Amino acid sequence: MPVSGTVITLAHIRDACRECSLRELCLPLGLGAEDMAALDRIVKRRRPLAKGEVLYRMGDTLTSLYAIRSGAFKTAELLPDGRGQISGFHLAGELLGIDAINADRHPCTAEALEPSEVCELPFARLEKAAREIPGLQHQLLRLMSGQIRQDETLMLMLGKMSAEERLAAWLVSFARRRERLGQRLDRFRLSMSRQDLGDYLGLALETVSRLFSRFQEEGLLAVQGKNVEILDLARLEGRLGAAERSRAGKP
Repeated sequence: MPVSGTVITLAHIRDACRECSLRELCLPLGLGAEDMAALDRIVKRRRPLAKGEVLYRMGDTLTSLYAIRSGAFKTAELLPDGRGQISGFHLAGELLGIDAINADRHPCTAEALEPSEVCELPFARLEKAAREIPGLQHQLLRLMSGQIRQDETLMLMLGKMSAEERLAAWLVSFARRRERLGQRLDRFRLSMSRQDLGDYLGLALETVSRLFSRFQEEGLLAVQGKNVEILDLARLEGRLGAAERSRAGKP
């Protein structure tokens, strides 16, 4: 497929993807209108899911990737001892299913945390498009790299950080992800339960609740139910730096 010299604009994206969550996949590529239209033809749009509905299950064969158009999802996998472990939370504008590319099977189950909508990208057609559209394969590799980095961050949190650091690090990471997706980083609603958040961070429910209360008392957060406002992001980030310096024996 020839490459158009025209850099994709927001107007093109609105015409092609109707402000779809695929913007995170498409915007950085500088695709021409012809290439954007080719990618747009792959997408099966607007698959709605109710809260608690499963998009795919652990062990299912990879058939599609999914761009979250609205709502949020959690992914969970089954540990060898039979226990479940939440492996991630995913927001509108992000892709689901990338972690299945290696083995052609989903290593986890994806469940809607609230009424949600996804755009489906059949993987075989996406692979073909990646060979024809310059830059698309690179972009998919970038997204896979981001997934690996999230997994590494989780392992670091579970292995090295205190309970307080884990929650602070997750809040900072969550806020920064929202910022990258063009959303407010300082004010948001947590669609996951505190039980789920505790499971992800390796913390008891009581510990998560106690830490939210402590952060609120210290003026770092304002919390009302599931609504969270970060009042002092710099101090929240500084808390992580101070803890790291303390472990290293530095003043």
